[in-house]
Amino acid sequence: MQQEAARSVAGDVRFQILSLDGGGIRGVFTAAILAAIEKDLKVKIADHFDLIAGTSTGGIISIGLGLGLSPSEILEFYRHHGPRIFDNPLRWRSVQWWLRRKYSPAALEAGLRAVFGDRAFGESSKRLVVPSYNLGEDDVYVFRTPHAERLRRDYLVPAWQVALATSAAPTYFPACRVVDGMRLVDGGVWANNPAMVAVVEALGTLRVPLDRLRMLSIGTYEGVVRRPGILDAGGALPWAPRVADVLLRAGSIAVNNQVRFLIGKDDVTRLDPRVPARDCTLDGVSQIDAMVARAMHYSRHAMPEIHDRFMDHRAGPYNPFHKP
Repeated sequence: MQQEAARSVAGDVRFQILSLDGGGIRGVFTAAILAAIEKDLKVKIADHFDLIAGTSTGGIISIGLGLGLSPSEILEFYRHHGPRIFDNPLRWRSVQWWLRRKYSPAALEAGLRAVFGDRAFGESSKRLVVPSYNLGEDDVYVFRTPHAERLRRDYLVPAWQVALATSAAPTYFPACRVVDGMRLVDGGVWANNPAMVAVVEALGTLRVPLDRLRMLSIGTYEGVVRRPGILDAGGALPWAPRVADVLLRAGSIAVNNQVRFLIGKDDVTRLDPRVPARDCTLDGVSQIDAMVARAMHYSRHAMPEIHDRFMDHRAGPYNPFHKP
C-alpha cells in the first residue's frame, strides 16, 4: 500500500510543505500573510505546495485552501464571523469561563458551514493533514485526505466537521462530538505547530526522502514574556495561568528545531514574530485590523525569501485514491 502511495509523488523533484499553526482568531495573521503573498507575487499559494498541514485555526485555513478558497476569502471569513464566534457581551463569558466553556460552538459551526457548505474533506484538491485529539480514547487523531490507498474514512467527513474538531479549544469550546460520536478537541493540545506531523506524513506515508523536503511554516506569533522567579518553586496557583502558554511555546520551539535538524535549516522558513504578550489572545477580535497590519509588516520583509525559496516550484498532480 505504501508503494501505491509513493507512486503519486515519485521522482527527484522538490516536495514543498506549508505548515500553519493554531492560535484562535490570530489565524487572521496567517490568512493575511498568505493573501499578501498572492497579491505581491501574483500567484495562487496552493499551487506551490504539495502538502498542507494545519492545526486549529491553521486547520481551518488549510481546509479552505484545499477546497479552493483564496487567502483573501478566508480572511473575510475571520472578519465576518470572528466577532460572532467570540461574542462576549458585557464580559459575561469571561466570568462564565471559570466554570464551563467560554463560548458556545453554535456560531463557529454556523460560520464553518457557511464557508465550506456541504463539501466533504475528501474534495480537497491538495493533500491535507489536520490534527485533533480524541479525549474519549486519550489518543491523538489526525484527519488525512485520501493520498494513500489505506486512508478510507476521513475523506467522507464533511469539511466543516473536520474544521470544528481541530479547533475545539479546551475551555473555549466544548469537545466536538459530530464525527462518529468521538470526543474530539483542538489539535493544539499536542501539535499546535504541525510541522513535524507534516514531515512524518511526507516521509512515512508518502515515502518522500528528507532531502527532497522544503517547508514554509507560519505561526500566529508569540508573546514576549518574562517568566517570574516564583515559578521556580511554585505550586498550582502561580503555575495555573501560565502552564498552557509555557507548554505551547516549548512544544513549538522543539518542533521547529527538530524539523530543521531533519530536513536542514536552509530548507525551513519559519515566520513567527515575537510581539507584546498582551496581543496574544485566542479571542481578541478587537485586534483584527492590527493583526492584518502586523502581517503586512512582516510579510514585506519575508517576501524576497518566500519568492526565492518557494515560488520556483509548482506542486505535482495530486490524484486521490478515493473520492466522495
